[in-house]
Amino acid sequence: MESIDEHVVRRLTEWSAGPLPAGTAGDIDRTTLVDYWEAQVQARHLDLALRWLQAQKEGFYTIGSSGHESNAAVALALRPTDPALLHYRSGGFYAARAGQVPGATPIADVLHSAAASRRDPISGGRHKVFGHRALNIIPQTSTIASHLPRAMGLAFNLGRATGTGQFPDDTVVVCSFGDASLNHSTAAGALNAVGYSAHQGLPVPLLLVCEDNGIGISTRSPHGWVRRALSSLPGIEYVHADGTDPAGLLAVAAAAARRVRDERRPIVLHLGTVRFMGHAGSDAELAYRGRSEILADYDRDPILATAAQLARRGILSPAESLARYEHARKLVMDEARLLVGRVERLADPAAVTAPLTARRPDAVSAAAARAGAGREAVFGGRLPEERGPLTLAQSINAALHDAMLARPGAQVFGEDVARKGGVYGVTRGLRKAFGGGRVFDTLLDEQSILGLALGGALAGTLPIPEIQYLAYLHNAEDQLRGEAASLRFFSAGQYQNGMVVRIAGLAYQKGFGGHFHNDNSVAVLRDIPGLALAVASHPATAPALLRQCLALAEQEGRVCVLLEPIALYHTRDLHAEGDGGWLAPYAAPSAWPEAPLGAVRTVRGGGDLAIVTFGNGVPMSLRVAATLAAEGAETRVVDLQWLAPLPAEAMHAALDGVARVLVVDETRVSGGVSEAVVAALVDAGFAGRIARVNSIDSYVPLGPAADQVLLGEPDILAAARAMLA
Repeated sequence: MESIDEHVVRRLTEWSAGPLPAGTAGDIDRTTLVDYWEAQVQARHLDLALRWLQAQKEGFYTIGSSGHESNAAVALALRPTDPALLHYRSGGFYAARAGQVPGATPIADVLHSAAASRRDPISGGRHKVFGHRALNIIPQTSTIASHLPRAMGLAFNLGRATGTGQFPDDTVVVCSFGDASLNHSTAAGALNAVGYSAHQGLPVPLLLVCEDNGIGISTRSPHGWVRRALSSLPGIEYVHADGTDPAGLLAVAAAAARRVRDERRPIVLHLGTVRFMGHAGSDAELAYRGRSEILADYDRDPILATAAQLARRGILSPAESLARYEHARKLVMDEARLLVGRVERLADPAAVTAPLTARRPDAVSAAAARAGAGREAVFGGRLPEERGPLTLAQSINAALHDAMLARPGAQVFGEDVARKGGVYGVTRGLRKAFGGGRVFDTLLDEQSILGLALGGALAGTLPIPEIQYLAYLHNAEDQLRGEAASLRFFSAGQYQNGMVVRIAGLAYQKGFGGHFHNDNSVAVLRDIPGLALAVASHPATAPALLRQCLALAEQEGRVCVLLEPIALYHTRDLHAEGDGGWLAPYAAPSAWPEAPLGAVRTVRGGGDLAIVTFGNGVPMSLRVAATLAAEGAETRVVDLQWLAPLPAEAMHAALDGVARVLVVDETRVSGGVSEAVVAALVDAGFAGRIARVNSIDSYVPLGPAADQVLLGEPDILAAARAMLA
């Protein structure tokens, strides 16, 4: 079967000797049309070169842009300063954007990226991805539109991140995705959030581009579905363009970009495309498409459509276009051949993980200690350190006020956090103190909340989103795993989206519950490379953990999660009613303690037995330790504070001189924190006895039945006595 490359050469040769296909000449600017053609041809030959490199065992990625080269028109309609979050078939866009920036090297960029070369300008050899800091192309590895919430968040935050200098005031965000990805829940949620915001008159300068080739791998999009779905989105204007009509597409794209820029409202461009050479190099397209159907698509080649337009306008004859096509082939292949046997790749674990492990401890420490001026006014004339001992909720609330004061770019947002002040009152007073531009309620969609944070961080804000309950995170967790925490990795540290995600969670909440409000699983958060997970257990240390997370986000671009145990929010007593044992004074800025990443806290001393725990386990273990003390045994209690990365070194040091360790873990037996703690102790060569107690592998039921599956103090006491026996 004739290849698409052979078809282009044959058609241009035939047109040189005979009549052109019927069509209009159009009136697009001559230079623009030539630039469009050059970008398209470059992208096509790069696709061919990537397959050649794979055959030479030097290339590792062959999902190409062939048939989608019409997306170059979108780049030409925009400015190089407009941030782009691109579909993986964006070779035409990349080439056109690079053509707008002097000194760009798009051919080498794409080849080195596909070869996993350290010279890849964005990922440094970690992934084949369209991205370049100087081109304002933010790397996206998504194939299922998981980058759409970030694009929405970036567009939403452009006007809010004032004074950062990240982007010009009239910036437009462009985000492209495929027709099959349109059906993913992430896309649906992001598009809904865009329309939701625009419906309220909020500026959302976002140009969405759905590249519709009619098929997702082997599954066809139902005829008419994409148009109907896109054209019915509330709050988002719909325009359509045909990738085989260069003049029409260039005009539609330019007009759409201009309206988004001038009116600060979203538009979706439905771009009709075609897909050549299958989904990827390994895709046997003939298994699900007929030969005649594949060959019929050749007549929809956007490259041939542009060549015909150039000929009708008298700009380039078919022979001249063919000469340029072959010249582009030579340029690309000459560059590709230089790679064979010469690619420098990441060669050790430290090099691969460098963007995830890079630290700035001194800068973090200084940032964690920073306090803002004018605290009296923010706190209504009565500083929190003057109020007496506070609960966990009150101490976090005070720390949030201080954080917002010290960091003008910080934003707090989520469900019910603004006017209501949070379901548990933790954000109460923030909106009044800092205004609705910095403290605001969102729609009820966790993917969109995290998308706002992802985009806000790129725009220059310091996002502090709240997820109302831990169980609500699970439907949006990929926004942290696949998008947030991966950005530093796939951009070799050139881009970062530091944020602090506050999550109310864990179990033991009385009088209100069920598994959606009492979730004791953190495994999904501990499995994300580079993410820092802290658990606040006591009002004395919670502010320090929050400040450390903010400093890590600000100085290292780290994605942090602060897990706040709901059951401890308003707890006042520890051993007996009225003892105030779970209250603590709020320290003044001059005496603020620090809780560095990787540090543990020894809450109680003792040498007969050590309990390693966190969260709700801390007060339970302290009560057990008091009972054991009455029986003559002294128990050391160590609060891990950080669950990811696990503070293994500090934990091992805190256990010095103890021969028995009991791990008290309120999460589940399978996939719980205790598995990692025990493994870390064994790996460190701990020579004493180790045991663990956990909650049962179960969802948390409603009411008293929860006591049957959650770890309780009797379980801890029995395990401790067994170890001491």
